[in-house]
Amino acid sequence: MTGQPMPELDALEARVKSRVAELASLVDGELGEAIDAVCQSTPMREAARYAVLGGGKRLRPALALLCAQACGGEARAALPAAAAVELVHAFSLVHDDLPCMDDDDLRRGRPTLHVHAGEAAALLAGDSMLNAAYWTLAMRVADRALSASLIGELADASARMIDGQTLDSLGGFDAGVSGDEQRLRLIHRWKTGALMRAACRMGAISAQATDADLDAITRYAEAVGLMFQVVDDLIDVEQSTEQAGKRTGKDADAGKLTFPGVLGVEASRAEVAKLLDASLSAIEPMGEAAVDLADLARVLAGRTR
Repeated sequence: MTGQPMPELDALEARVKSRVAELASLVDGELGEAIDAVCQSTPMREAARYAVLGGGKRLRPALALLCAQACGGEARAALPAAAAVELVHAFSLVHDDLPCMDDDDLRRGRPTLHVHAGEAAALLAGDSMLNAAYWTLAMRVADRALSASLIGELADASARMIDGQTLDSLGGFDAGVSGDEQRLRLIHRWKTGALMRAACRMGAISAQATDADLDAITRYAEAVGLMFQVVDDLIDVEQSTEQAGKRTGKDADAGKLTFPGVLGVEASRAEVAKLLDASLSAIEPMGEAAVDLADLARVLAGRTR
């Protein structure tokens, strides 16, 4: 995870970043339209635009669009799904950064929204982004049955994401969840993994995927979602704030459960390799259609920010 990447990984990362940037340019237009439609007041529109359109990996919308393509659909058919997932993700980041939560002052290499515009603006903008997500699926998906299906997927994932954040921040595990590792995996299956799973599934559903392809995409998403969090935890202990683009070392300072803290660094790296293999195996039957998904998983396994 540390040290210089191999040249092959450099070339792969460059290709994947180019592809994700291409997809992001499609999604950003959809995001801007949703914000402008939902946020009628100027302060709220400016706050939401700052939070949503001010950079970011656009990983979740990219997953939605790539999963649609892997299932034989057109990327544009999944644009509402991609934008809705990103709006929920952005809402969660804005609220997580608030002083009453993680109290972060840096996000995507610049001041967090509450630092930039004040706590009230950040709280209300988060509310507006969540509303804009469901507006997008209700108003931008013409097929009513498909719209309802996508809304259901996103609502379930959002609920699990909030449950995961609750457990991470407040505790309150059920009696059957015992031991730090079991608690850690549950937190991140919900907090991080649920929305990634929804992004992938919503892309596939937008493409009217077969049951076999939807199952493969779901297993891929579950592996990639957990892998992403393990890598995030490694970045938090191994990278500088400047490299990561956000404050590092904060999870250990807050006494939160992390994969390096529970498993150790080397075992966490082994977990990343195991989850990468699981993600690639899940989509192997999809063949050439899923090459972009496989390449994205490989790059996510080796990321340093």
